[in-house]
Amino acid sequence: MTRTPATTVTRVWWWRWRRNPLRRHSDVVEAWIVLVGWLLALLAGVVAGLAAARTSESAFAARLVRTHSVSAVVTDGAARRPSAGSGYDDGRVWATVRWTGPDGAVRTDRAKVVPGVPAGSRVTVWTNPAGRVVPAPVVGAAADLQAALTGALVAPTAGALVWGGVWLVRAKSRGKVNEPPVPCQVHSRRAASTSTSVAAERAPGSGSARSAWTGEPQSR
Repeated sequence: MTRTPATTVTRVWWWRWRRNPLRRHSDVVEAWIVLVGWLLALLAGVVAGLAAARTSESAFAARLVRTHSVSAVVTDGAARRPSAGSGYDDGRVWATVRWTGPDGAVRTDRAKVVPGVPAGSRVTVWTNPAGRVVPAPVVGAAADLQAALTGALVAPTAGALVWGGVWLVRAKSRGKVNEPPVPCQVHSRRAASTSTSVAAERAPGSGSARSAWTGEPQSR
C-alpha cells in the first residue's frame, strides 16, 4: 500500500488584507472589525489608565489638604514590640498621645509610634478637621507610584471590556454569514405551479392526459 506523503501547510499572514480569489466580502469586513477593535481597545485603555492615575493623584492631594501634622506628647510608655496576630504589621505599636489643637483645646487619642518610646517623648501625628488622629497622607514618590499602579491596573481592564464588545460584534457578523440562505419565493411558486400542472395531466379522465406506455392521448 502506497503511503501518501505528508503535506506541509504554510500559514499566510494578513491574508484578509491581500487580494486573492478565495477572499470573501465578509472576510474584509471581519478584518476591519478586528483592526478598529484593537485601536478602540488601545485608546480606551490609555484614556482610562490616565484618568485613573489623575484621579488617584487628586485624591492624595485632597487628603493632604484636609489633614495637618501636629506635635504630640506620649502620655504612657509604648510597648517594646508589636503584639502578635495583629494583621498588618508596620513595626510600630499603639500608644496614647496628647496635643493642643488649633482652637487651644487639649486632645488625646491613640497613634502608632516606634516601639519602646518612653512617656513624655514628642512625636508627630496627623489629624483631621474633627481632631482625630489619622494615617499620614501619601505624598511624594509614594503617591506617584500608587497613582501609576492604579492606572496600570485600570488600563488593561478597560481595554479588555472594549475588546469583549468588539468580539461580540465579530461573532454576530460571523453568525450572519453562516446562516442558511432563504429559499426564493418565485422559485417556490414556480415549482408549485409545475407540480399542479403535472398532477392535472396525470389525473384520470383528463382529456390532455397521455398514456404512460404509448405517449398517445387517452380516450375518455
